[in-house]
Amino acid sequence: MTRFRVAIFVLVLVGGWLAPWPGIAAPPPRGGDTPAPTSAGPVNINTADVKELMKLEGVGRRVAEKIVEYRDAHGPFKKPEELRKVEGVGSGLWERNRGRIVVK
Repeated sequence: MTRFRVAIFVLVLVGGWLAPWPGIAAPPPRGGDTPAPTSAGPVNINTADVKELMKLEGVGRRVAEKIVEYRDAHGPFKKPEELRKVEGVGSGLWERNRGRIVVK
């Protein structure tokens, strides 16, 4: 091997160690459908708009829109458990938020 090739090999080898590793960096923020940060207050699913519904843990814009669409099509919820009938609201989402979901 020539000195030039050895130098290139060493630079590539050392450069790989010094370069930032993509797995270590924080993932880029997702836009659009990311859920809003949660707040501790109750959410009335009969009066909440999309923005307020997104305050529930795990509820993004699309699920919040589906909740409003379901409410518009079927009328107000009679009890909080009826929220589980909405497409996209599974048992995990329900369990994380059941203490905050109210119907008035």
